Amino acid sequence: MCGKAAVILGLILVFTVDGFTAPAPANIIKTDIVTISVEQQYASVRPGSKSALAVRFKLAKDWHFYASAKTAPGGTNIKLKPSSETFISFSEPIFPQPQLYFDKSSGKELEVFGDKFTVFLPFSVGQPRIAGAYTSVAIKIGIEGAVCSDIQCRVPDFGDLRTEIKIATDAMMGEPEFILPDALYLIRNTQYAIRNTYSVWFALGLAFLAGLSLNIMPCVWPVLPLIVMRIVEQAKQSRGKSIAMGLAFCLGILLFFACLAGANIILQVFYGTVLQWGDQFRNPAFVAGMALLLVVLAMFCFRVFAITVPSSIASKSGSGRGYSGSVGMGFLAAILSTPCSFAILAAAFAWAQTQKLPLATLAIMVIGVGMALPYAILISMPGLLNRLPKAGRWMELFKQAIGFVLLIIAIKLITALPEVRRAGVLYFAVVLGFCVWMWGGWVDYNTKLLRKWLVRIIAIVLAVTAGWWFLPAPAGERISWQPYDADLIKAALAQKRPVLIKFTADWCLSCQVVDRRVYSRKDIAGLIEQKGVLAIKADTTTKDLPATLDLKNVYNEPGVPVSMLFVPGREEPLRWRNMFFADELKAFLEKL
Repeated sequence: MCGKAAVILGLILVFTVDGFTAPAPANIIKTDIVTISVEQQYASVRPGSKSALAVRFKLAKDWHFYASAKTAPGGTNIKLKPSSETFISFSEPIFPQPQLYFDKSSGKELEVFGDKFTVFLPFSVGQPRIAGAYTSVAIKIGIEGAVCSDIQCRVPDFGDLRTEIKIATDAMMGEPEFILPDALYLIRNTQYAIRNTYSVWFALGLAFLAGLSLNIMPCVWPVLPLIVMRIVEQAKQSRGKSIAMGLAFCLGILLFFACLAGANIILQVFYGTVLQWGDQFRNPAFVAGMALLLVVLAMFCFRVFAITVPSSIASKSGSGRGYSGSVGMGFLAAILSTPCSFAILAAAFAWAQTQKLPLATLAIMVIGVGMALPYAILISMPGLLNRLPKAGRWMELFKQAIGFVLLIIAIKLITALPEVRRAGVLYFAVVLGFCVWMWGGWVDYNTKLLRKWLVRIIAIVLAVTAGWWFLPAPAGERISWQPYDADLIKAALAQKRPVLIKFTADWCLSCQVVDRRVYSRKDIAGLIEQKGVLAIKADTTTKDLPATLDLKNVYNEPGVPVSMLFVPGREEPLRWRNMFFADELKAFLEKL
């Protein structure tokens, strides 16, 4: 009997341990991809007071929530819906600044929340009747939204996150568990800026040093010879004119930082967010534009074309155009410093965002003063101009070497672009370089005016046409392409589902034509979605990819591009090996 009892007891213990999992506490939701917990700002709150809950998310690696209903598929962005029976009134949730995530299926950058982040739920307490030491109010927090990775999405039923808020007339609301952040202080990567212990003077000094550092940025070097030339030419003029032109150049630098300060004010006052140094590089259009500008400046360094100083600037009789040229050159020098900014600049700018608007504006302008000061000193002390190294072959070689540095920086910027945009920007950069060569190398000072205009108009038309072709958003992004998977294709065919396979490769120029001429069409993309066609992108860029092996061994095709449409009821797929089959594909899709 004892032996049987021991066996039964053992089985009970096994099933108890292995067959059941102790339920998670009510204030924690835990799945295999996300853990969600709630924390109260105060252990208890007084009637009529204000407090908040902090809902903390911890996601598994490579998983995320969508932040915006406008970009989330089907509007499945994350939503928090707190509720209570009485006495507690919730305000709008405070979300952190979202991260940018490149969605391969759509070819777009979407706003997401990933890794660890916190959503704050501010609330106000009513005036309950308290019988005893305190009264408790049950809180339920509903959580909705799709949780996605690169290969799949889930819409879990999280249930309700629960907690209880204690309301007591003598509640000690002294040291909070967390500080409710102002929305203006939220910065990227879901971290929060806090008012640090730096003194104002130390921070302004840091901003000033950051501005000084901009003058040694490699991106600014191409215009330094022009700046020195301008200052030397100005020194030959009257003393007053020389100083005025130099100050106009400094004004151009300050104007750039005034624009940043103005943008910061607008964002904070009207949109409740902050301008972070580096935010501009989250815009693919800005990054591409800066990369292409550096390519053009590299062409200048290689003497493919020349930037001449207007006679109105160099001559004593210069007019207002000379001053505007100086302001423009200073503005350009400040813009060119942005791709190569040191971390000290980012630190100074981030500190400015945690301050009140007047101090933040002052800090941003101090950065501009730091950049402009060396030029102001140079124009105010003519003796320094005589010590400038004289122009010679060394300067030309130095400028050409800088051209290669600029190309390296341009490539670095292009690699920061979404993968689907890189190739187009690289192709356009080559065409742009050719057009710049046409502009500066095919004509000279003695070229007849008609021929000069003809050559340059052709260069402009070629550049615009290439930009229209290469720079827009990648073709085919309207279609939700799935990566090649033989098992997925077999499963779809077994379910009598149509399957469209696009065999392509990164090095295949004809494949890009197919994307633009066929798969970028809205009517075809709409039919693919409407008819429930499984769209497969079969990448054959390298020889060891599954799609490359199956292209030859399974489908007996010699190369790309080739598109196949598997239609239920047909033994063999429809195949297109040319680049212009859009109408034929549309006709078959309409019959499905």
